[in-house]
Amino acid sequence: MTEQQKSKMGTVFIILAGCFWGSMGIFVRRLSEYGFSSIQIVAIRVTLAALIFALVLFIKDRKGFKISSKDIPLFLGLGVGSILFFTVCYFTAITMMPLSTAAILLYTSPVWIMLMSVAFFHEKLNGKKLTALVLAFAGCVLVSGISGEGVTLTGLLVGLGSGIGYGLYSILGTVALRKYSPYTVTFYTFAIAAVGSWIICRPADVCNKFMAATDIGFLLFFCILTALITAVIPFMAYTLGLKSVEASKAGIIATVEPMVATLIGILLFSESLTIMSGLGILLILSAVVILNLKTPRGCDDQLKEE
Repeated sequence: MTEQQKSKMGTVFIILAGCFWGSMGIFVRRLSEYGFSSIQIVAIRVTLAALIFALVLFIKDRKGFKISSKDIPLFLGLGVGSILFFTVCYFTAITMMPLSTAAILLYTSPVWIMLMSVAFFHEKLNGKKLTALVLAFAGCVLVSGISGEGVTLTGLLVGLGSGIGYGLYSILGTVALRKYSPYTVTFYTFAIAAVGSWIICRPADVCNKFMAATDIGFLLFFCILTALITAVIPFMAYTLGLKSVEASKAGIIATVEPMVATLIGILLFSESLTIMSGLGILLILSAVVILNLKTPRGCDDQLKEE
């Protein structure tokens, strides 16, 4: 497989990840009906995902469980600094400001990824990336809608923290993939996030809610399905995509998530499609298309000369 084919395949993986992440609202709403808080849903989701990733790693490569002690800080960064941190920040932001504003602050992540990629990986900024970044962010703003009401400085910082934490996965994941397989990276990331989540989710209350459920069999099945659809499949796909797609490019492509979430809201929850949302969807799609347009050879040569 050529580098170009690998890049295209990586793009498909990242779009797939965004589509699965976009379905998260379906599962979160259903689990909320059982009385679980947002943080408790996160704990259930990442814990079951960690167990599934462990099974996958056991089947695919048992040697993958072995990691160097020197890389423990890297995986702590992925599990706690990225997955757990961004989730806690995001759900905290939701309680402090309008949902649309919290979503937009989360999707500042491509900006942080691009800045960190330049700083750590020396990726070059070019007109195509910057244009796609502007289109993608504008699209997220239009899709989510924005209201400045009720936004405090603390809320703003927490919301921006969610975007930074979300973006950090692309950066640290790229570093981890240089040495470990995607299966090892995703397992240790979620295992560490799971341990951290149970410290803050009130475990006794979670157990009581499971015991109080009249349809505990269905609830357990639905929890496993939630982990598979919103964590295992998308994070594995995104991590595989990072093997052949630059972190900054991957972050922009992943903005298909709010677009998919909007479409699911329209199709399944009878939410209305506004003109602004429709325009936002078109802008996000335009950003993905621009990133995947083949640059003319002459332009590549000119960039190399510069």
